[in-house]
Amino acid sequence: MPEGYVGGAQPRVDGPLKVSGLAQYAGEFPAEDLAYGVVVSSSVAKGRILRFDLEAARATPGVVAILTHKDRPTVTTDAESHQDQAAPPGLPFIPLLDERIVYSGQPVALVVAETFEAARGAAALVRVEYEAEPAVVDVAQRRDSAYDPPEKRDGVPPPPPPRGDPDGAFAAAPVKVSGDYRIAVEHHNPMEPHASTVFWRGGKLVVHDKVQGVTNTKAFVVNMFGLPEDDVRVLSPFVGGAFGSGLRPQYQLTLAVMAALRLKRSVRVTLTRDQMFTFTYRPDTLQTVALGAGPDGRLQSIRHDAIACTSTYEDYQEAVVNWSGLIYACDNVSLSYRLAKVDTATPGDMRAPGATTGVYALEAAIDELAYAAKVDPLELRLRNYAERDQNDDKPFSSKELRACYERGAEAFGWSRRSPEPRSMREGRDLVGLGVATGCWEAMMQPHSARATLTADGKLEVACATADIGTGTYTILAQIAADALGLPIDDVAVRIGDSSLPMAPVEGGSWAAASAGSAAQMACAALREEILKHARAMENSPLANAALDHVVFSGGRVARADDPARSISYADALKSAGRERIEAKADFAPDEEFQKKFAAYTHSAVFAEVRVDEELGVVRVTRIVSAIAAGKILNQMTARSQILGGVVMGIGMALHEESMPDRRLGRFMNHNFGEYHIPSHADVQDIEVIFVDEADEANPLGIKGLGEIGIVGAAAAVANAVFHATGKRVRDLPITPDKLL
Repeated sequence: MPEGYVGGAQPRVDGPLKVSGLAQYAGEFPAEDLAYGVVVSSSVAKGRILRFDLEAARATPGVVAILTHKDRPTVTTDAESHQDQAAPPGLPFIPLLDERIVYSGQPVALVVAETFEAARGAAALVRVEYEAEPAVVDVAQRRDSAYDPPEKRDGVPPPPPPRGDPDGAFAAAPVKVSGDYRIAVEHHNPMEPHASTVFWRGGKLVVHDKVQGVTNTKAFVVNMFGLPEDDVRVLSPFVGGAFGSGLRPQYQLTLAVMAALRLKRSVRVTLTRDQMFTFTYRPDTLQTVALGAGPDGRLQSIRHDAIACTSTYEDYQEAVVNWSGLIYACDNVSLSYRLAKVDTATPGDMRAPGATTGVYALEAAIDELAYAAKVDPLELRLRNYAERDQNDDKPFSSKELRACYERGAEAFGWSRRSPEPRSMREGRDLVGLGVATGCWEAMMQPHSARATLTADGKLEVACATADIGTGTYTILAQIAADALGLPIDDVAVRIGDSSLPMAPVEGGSWAAASAGSAAQMACAALREEILKHARAMENSPLANAALDHVVFSGGRVARADDPARSISYADALKSAGRERIEAKADFAPDEEFQKKFAAYTHSAVFAEVRVDEELGVVRVTRIVSAIAAGKILNQMTARSQILGGVVMGIGMALHEESMPDRRLGRFMNHNFGEYHIPSHADVQDIEVIFVDEADEANPLGIKGLGEIGIVGAAAAVANAVFHATGKRVRDLPITPDKLL
């Protein structure tokens, strides 16, 4: 057995199940009494339903029910009953609530049949007559009605108050840049579409849901339908990607539960790819960044203002502008963030919500400032390096961003960059090199975990947290294996079940630090229990051994100074007459530490692009992403997370764009044929560098990695495009028509 698993490159323990197709997802669990529901989506964006024609649909063989707002189980309609852990202020959307239409594609009916094919065929026969009203889906059309949200969203800090005199400093600055920035609406589009399978078990519900938090979903179902807590269990053992779309329960869950309660049988509802464009997305945000600096490029003023879209029924909020007050040192800063209501579904958290958007605008503006001041873009960032978080006036718990710049630049070959735009070329291609900074908060949340050791030497670690593809199963197994000195094959991990010890939604890059710390604490308690039983054995060689004088390895507890004096876990349990022992632990972030320090992950992203001078086609040929995120638990899964984030950043920079039809109030390209994401041909050489960083924010010394990979990636690509072409495109994605 190796000395330790944590810190190595451990293959995914759930990998064999996934590559063999044996891992079951929410829309795959079977039941003998299973019926299938298909959603009917509205064809108008705003208005009300006048009448349904259901005759042809009901006549379809196999149809057992059609639910509309006139024929559905009762649900509670007060806002508190519908608030989930990720909900913004307002009244969350309730499908089939009434005749009102508040966005295009809103579910207006659910057809339930004995087979999926029958339900799909009947759903196509449902006819709905509407009274349509004009809809506005472009936030720019609502700019004049933007407002400061009266109620702040939990967990999303508002912009800090202004510091210094940003307006005066900007006016006096010898070097100034100012620009408007915008990123196209992006939809999450994970590989697995949203699905819910609700098993009816004699009045009790077992729910398989595509979700990032089973305890959140359980509370949502219990509160919405007024059910006893013991009557609902939610499971989500595997999630085929989510990127934030699974933080909140989506409407297919509510519809599946409605149908199961009405029919008293099991029901499955799976959304189509088209319907994946009918809810959460990265919000359309209008940003203006103005920077003032001295002749040497040192910042004298930062102003960053944003107007983000939200729905008519909720005030969705993100921390968009806050990053501009902490990434670089500046004494004169003004930040503002307002909302404007549009006739779409509520936006949602999408990988590094707020930071991906706000840091893009900041990093593009910093790049513009570097050219205006005639300072190398990397050197300008170093000259404005922040040694403390000026937003909250705190030192950083750890910050190795300077090392990220240095190591990333060396690996990338930044020193070979010619400073002038359009000065590097190869054949018909213009070559450009760009750099950007990334930053994301190192968050943690209360989690509980249970560790159970059986007499045969097998260990189980259980927590209700999720694995959305990030590798949670694997890191928990690594932590537990090291804690008790067992082979990782002897460790089983159970997650994604609301009956397990408490965990909130998995998001914000907090799962590894939080669930991992809880698991380590539970295993530490288990070590004490093992030693207690070992010391109590007759003629025990460990009778007087203290916990810090023994080691746990190879299924045995031994004296550190004399490893031959040891007792097996099995013998310790047998002597105590126990077939199994277990320990539970509750982790909570150290509030005193959080009051004293600001904790963030950081990155330096370097990108090389080649632009066809005649066609304007951009290819990203190289990216180096240098990451400082505390201790790395698993080099393999950690690298995978950064690769995925970088690829999403390439998509944001060059490909992804949900195109609104401003006349009809809907998104036009709601399919993978027209909504472009990076393919294999678009992704070439990506190098990931992890910079050593010591942090004491949690017992493991780790920070999350799920978000930091995407932050700054789009800006690095966009900055490289400017260096290649000399043309600054401030609205993403950068498509050929914008360069020609």
